[in-house]
Amino acid sequence: MMSILVIDDHPLMRDALVMLLRRLRTKANIVELDRLAVVNQAITDHGTPELVCLDLKLPDTNGVSGVRELRRLLPDTSLVVLSASPATDYADLALEAGADAYVEKSLGAAHIAKVLKEFMGPSEEADEDAPTVPEKLSKRQKQLLVMLDKGLSNRDIADSLSISEHTVKVHLWRLFRRLNVKSRSQASHLARNAGLIDF
Repeated sequence: MMSILVIDDHPLMRDALVMLLRRLRTKANIVELDRLAVVNQAITDHGTPELVCLDLKLPDTNGVSGVRELRRLLPDTSLVVLSASPATDYADLALEAGADAYVEKSLGAAHIAKVLKEFMGPSEEADEDAPTVPEKLSKRQKQLLVMLDKGLSNRDIADSLSISEHTVKVHLWRLFRRLNVKSRSQASHLARNAGLIDF
């Protein structure tokens, strides 16, 4: 069962988002919070979530401080920022701070649902063990698939991208979860068969 944290101090917005998430994933364990300070307790009570939906402006955050704090607490969890602020104001800052996506609340339920589905993986009705072909991969994810296909090690990938081996592991973990695969060879096989990378 998927576990999701929804952090928003506006009850109406929180209710609307929870309803949307329930439509996308009926059996998900959705935990609602109204501020950042209670996240640690929520993790203790409910375990590590697979997805966090975060409002930028909370009573105990400033700018993108909430994104940074959540990324520190939950380095491997998908983090989607849902904000009333225009993307031009905060999107780049939020992504640099560790968010996986930035969505303006004003774009409406259909757009928000489309973004969230990218981070929720296959539904319960789908075959949980079947690899998933996502609609879109990030530039970094495509780079990783090309490098995996060439048989590069984590150390080689880290050197090539000028990042740490730990960061490579985090990127690969997210990529494998996105593709619903368990190994480098499965990821490479899916990428070739689905035309996810250019050869």
